[in-house]
Amino acid sequence: MVTTLIRNARPLRREPTDVLVTDGIIRQIAPDIAAPADAEIIEGNGALLFQGLIDGHTHMDKALIGLPWHSTKPTSTITEIIANERQLRREEHIDAHQQSTRHAHAAIASGTTHIRSFADIDTEWGLNGVRGLMQTRDDLKDKVQIQVVAFPQSGMLIRPGTVELLDQALSEGAEVIGGLDPSAIDRDPKGHLDTIFGLAEKHDVDVDIHLHEPGELGAFSFDLIIERTRALGWKGRVTISHAFALGGIDQARLDALIQELLDLEIAIMSHGPSGGRPAPPVEYLRQRGVRMISGNDGIQDSWGPLNRPEMLNRAYLVCYRNNFRRDDQIEDVIDIITNSSAEVMGIDDYGFAVGKAADLVLVEEENHCAAVIRRPTPTLVMKRGRVTARDGAVI
Repeated sequence: MVTTLIRNARPLRREPTDVLVTDGIIRQIAPDIAAPADAEIIEGNGALLFQGLIDGHTHMDKALIGLPWHSTKPTSTITEIIANERQLRREEHIDAHQQSTRHAHAAIASGTTHIRSFADIDTEWGLNGVRGLMQTRDDLKDKVQIQVVAFPQSGMLIRPGTVELLDQALSEGAEVIGGLDPSAIDRDPKGHLDTIFGLAEKHDVDVDIHLHEPGELGAFSFDLIIERTRALGWKGRVTISHAFALGGIDQARLDALIQELLDLEIAIMSHGPSGGRPAPPVEYLRQRGVRMISGNDGIQDSWGPLNRPEMLNRAYLVCYRNNFRRDDQIEDVIDIITNSSAEVMGIDDYGFAVGKAADLVLVEEENHCAAVIRRPTPTLVMKRGRVTARDGAVI
């Protein structure tokens, strides 16, 4: 039995406390806990206590972390970006296991304990991306929990053979099926979504669909996703990522879609997009009760070099994009990258409560809002009671 006592840490919206952890589980939360004889003592010294941070949307298999600088090519469409990405994989012989491992180490050091990562699958790349990512998932299971999404980044119906590869990836251990712009990429929204939801039913997995389609086109895809969620009985098991359309339709249409999202517990992923693109109205969605999740998206890949695998930084960007300035707004984003993301991903043992897994992060800063704005390196990261990183270095 392994016992750890964290002394004098400050959880969000709570008084300073001690936390007793035994065999990876939180056993007691209270001030001045008497230390068991065999306990390891970690002095919090008044540091902030965060729950383990959750990156609910990223692409670990194609990160260029640790490789020579890649200059991003000028493009005007998503299709061009995807073509450039395939070319880069051919020319640079990207090793998905190596790159996802590098990504994972950087994420762990910055306080991330759970990740949902998409892995590209197409007829050229095959299953290299998803198999490399699953190997990383298994190698690092004691340090970070990775949920693997089988994802047709290059399109699905327009590339015959991709459906069979997705099916195989799910048979081999991918946990979620991903979709992509059913109208704009595959140009067959009915066929695309029928296939995605058919694979979800066959393998009993959740669905997470990238939806970049803007305005009424994106709202039409929302309608089709909602129809299939209801028909399959997949309530609470569908996420629509990016969901730019929600930032580009009139209020009546938005409110009608929100009611459907609430009825079927469909979640929305928003990462505070750049480039002037429309974005889901995070505060309004949260006020209405829509489930939300966030993530870092691509990290230093062929799409661009700007993102970092650090969820405090992502929280800052979500706040910046939504013009959140008040403490309550910033704290709400902290909830999105912790409790809300855990609920969407189905992480049952997550939470700062007795009986939950000890996934904890210590940060030296004035308060939790200041930590989002100033983004310090965590002094300690713990996964299921095991210290996985100190002062920005993975153990």
